[in-house]
Amino acid sequence: AWPMVALRSLYDHVTAVARPLQSRDIDAARLAVAQIVGRDPATLDDAGIARAAIESLAENASDGIVAPVFWGALFGLPGIVGYKAVNTLDSMIGHRSERHLYFGWAAARIDDIANFIPARLAGFLFALVSLRVLDALSCMVRDANRHRSVNAGWPEAAIAGALGVRLSGPRSYHGSVTNEPWLNDGARDPLAADVRQGLRLYIRAMLLLGGLLVALALA
Repeated sequence: AWPMVALRSLYDHVTAVARPLQSRDIDAARLAVAQIVGRDPATLDDAGIARAAIESLAENASDGIVAPVFWGALFGLPGIVGYKAVNTLDSMIGHRSERHLYFGWAAARIDDIANFIPARLAGFLFALVSLRVLDALSCMVRDANRHRSVNAGWPEAAIAGALGVRLSGPRSYHGSVTNEPWLNDGARDPLAADVRQGLRLYIRAMLLLGGLLVALALA
């Protein structure tokens, strides 16, 4: 089961963004963040890079770790394999295109269903291990449904409240700007230090998830 849970890989990819961002190497930070997000890296300033890294950390903690662990806890190794198949299919064709219009729609909806509970669980994990539990919980409840995704808004809003920064907002994809609403609107923009703080929050959340698994096994 372990190769199907991207615990260390996610940490390494986000750390690869945090290091050059902290040393003010904007080009290297853009190159690193382009490995984990689909938006145009050339349009990102320091705050945009930090925001993209934190959003990717939150969303992929849900999709890449919490969700496979959740389905594995329910159905064992077949549960993890089944979830990864659904998630990979969504990544490959779960977007609007003429060729995969109907298959892509089905893949995206099945993935939404598979991640419905894990995304909310991930949000609560981030909130509970933060130093600003009430801020994280209130931001998650208030702003999660403002996100374009029915699931990604939960962990992203929770980590936004936990770090006291704003996430989401306008972004550019292939030269086209999408005006997404802000999560935790009114808060400051994230800095390189917030990416590091997000990684520490991620470690604590994953330790809590591991503790819950141990408790479940003992029960």
